[in-house]
Amino acid sequence: MKLFGGGKPDHPLADPKEAKRVLEALPADDPVKALDELMHWMESVAAVEGFRPEDRVQLLFLLDDTAQPRVRKLARDYFAAARPSRFQENRLWTALHAFWKQAGYAYARAVDQFVQGHKGTDAAKALLAPLIVRTLRAFAQQVKWMHMRYGPVDPASWGVFNSVYAFAEAKQLARAQVTVYPGVAGESTPQLEFLRGAMFSISAPDGLLPLEVELAERLIAQLAPRFAIANAAAPDLVFWTDLAQAMAPVRPPRAPQAGPGLRCFGAGAALAELHALAERTMVSGKVPPEVNLGGGYEQHTVLDVMRHLEMYWAPQVPERKAQRHPVKTRLSVTHGYEGAVGVLGGGDSLDFDNQNSESWIVENVSAGGFGAVVPQLKGDWLRVGALLALQPEGGTNWVLGMVRRVHKLTGQQARVGIETLSRTPLLLRFAVSGAKGASEQGLLLKDGEAAEARIVLRPGVFAPAQNLEAARGGRQHLYIPQAVAERGEDYEIARFREMVRES
Repeated sequence: MKLFGGGKPDHPLADPKEAKRVLEALPADDPVKALDELMHWMESVAAVEGFRPEDRVQLLFLLDDTAQPRVRKLARDYFAAARPSRFQENRLWTALHAFWKQAGYAYARAVDQFVQGHKGTDAAKALLAPLIVRTLRAFAQQVKWMHMRYGPVDPASWGVFNSVYAFAEAKQLARAQVTVYPGVAGESTPQLEFLRGAMFSISAPDGLLPLEVELAERLIAQLAPRFAIANAAAPDLVFWTDLAQAMAPVRPPRAPQAGPGLRCFGAGAALAELHALAERTMVSGKVPPEVNLGGGYEQHTVLDVMRHLEMYWAPQVPERKAQRHPVKTRLSVTHGYEGAVGVLGGGDSLDFDNQNSESWIVENVSAGGFGAVVPQLKGDWLRVGALLALQPEGGTNWVLGMVRRVHKLTGQQARVGIETLSRTPLLLRFAVSGAKGASEQGLLLKDGEAAEARIVLRPGVFAPAQNLEAARGGRQHLYIPQAVAERGEDYEIARFREMVRES
């Protein structure tokens, strides 16, 4: 069915002078509001009848080009060092995700004209390759921003993504090289955009923090020219999709069935290049200058993302550290540093009918953690890195854990992977050396008699030259700071060398 008909366009932006006036009148000091207006215009330009295909595409490009500086600014604000409030974070995320969703579907409607057999002028044909590239990028960005909230990703988005790339191949445009945005360095092809989106999806973004998701996407964009794709399976092409289906790319347990829509792909030469970059980053202590991540980031954060991608791009399936065993039981769950301190006796007793308590269903357990289903999300706190205190149904002990993976099944349900930090966490009050009378609560994670201990503290408590001391088991224990091992929104986990003071 055709999406567009003939006739003269009845649209304000059909008049170049009016289009210029509209764009100049966009709010200069409110990029969110300006983006909202641009989305409105993209939707109407895509839907109204009467535009010639080349005029419609040119107008969509103009609106997109106008939006891009605002998109980049909002993305920078989203990942700013000073974390925005939850309200501001949600406002930025909503604007960015909505823009890429609207841009993707507006472009897809424009592509549909060509799918329906529109012959077009030479000017229209010249726009087809850049139109396909922008369409694929918009859908890949939509998927990326959904992973900032851990999904769920609508399968229909993958359906459009796959079909648009199939159209590019049918028109022999898969390798057509185009400039994506005027004045912005970098060229691309439909095939590169397809591989960028597909490789991102199979890189387990549900196990990354939002900033790590962004860094992974930027590394993938830089390494995409070395990715490989073919119409049949091969030892190093371990991922696949079917362009005729609305499906996300997968890593199958066995070779997929051959078919016209089958596309198998993999990291190709990018895997060795990524490994070399990771080694240089580790040895030198800084990110190599040729790695363009759009800003400066801590070396250990970038290295963690590189190692993550290495593991998931390898031809061999990543091995689990411990065997999982299926179970079905319930957990009482409270989250955050204050919640964990509270249930371990550092505050008022927790009322499990209040909003800070949830009941989750454990599906499997292993030596290192467990997988659980969240039947009903309460609030928007659930994310990778969240600190959890968990009590098995019928038990009296509390286990301390951390969310390592989140996959939302719907807006209100999710599956989570939880790492066990300690099965016997101990709440202690620590005297702070060098600060007379000062003390801080913390959660000791030390299990066994090892000389090193980990302590969960409020952010900012750890200091390299500041010892902590606590009474435990009738003896004084001295904790000499080593380094911060992990950081979350409301806590830090620091490593200490433990010594016992002799009386």
